[in-house]
Amino acid sequence: ACSAFSQKSCEECLKNVSCLWCYTNNTCIDYPVRSILPPSSLCSLSNARWGVCWINFEALIIAMAVVAGLILVSVTVCCCYCCYCRRRSRSRLDEEEEQLARKKEERRLQSLQRKHERKMKHDEIRKKYGLLQDSDNPYSRFENE
Repeated sequence: ACSAFSQKSCEECLKNVSCLWCYTNNTCIDYPVRSILPPSSLCSLSNARWGVCWINFEALIIAMAVVAGLILVSVTVCCCYCCYCRRRSRSRLDEEEEQLARKKEERRLQSLQRKHERKMKHDEIRKKYGLLQDSDNPYSRFENE
């Protein structure tokens, strides 16, 4: 039992995990497991020690709360940052796709324009040498002179 370590040292009392050391009257008592925090009627938080003797229960609670808060804030920041990056990368991918589609359309239009220019040039050459057939009667007989 923890009461056997009363009036001894804090280190000897806290070797047993289920014990709580109170500095006000140097007593070793069973940790009240039914309540999360030991009630002030048992021992004030600033004088209670649990786990280690060099930090009081009040500071231990504050330190654990700060660490839990930092972890919670860092997880939240990471999640927000990842969501923002994912959204940004999606918009960047959409912009790149639009840009590629625009370039593809421009190349297609340029190709059609060059094709039309080649056809006109070929038609001029055919017309010059009399090889261009009438569009009204494309099946007319070719006459040799």
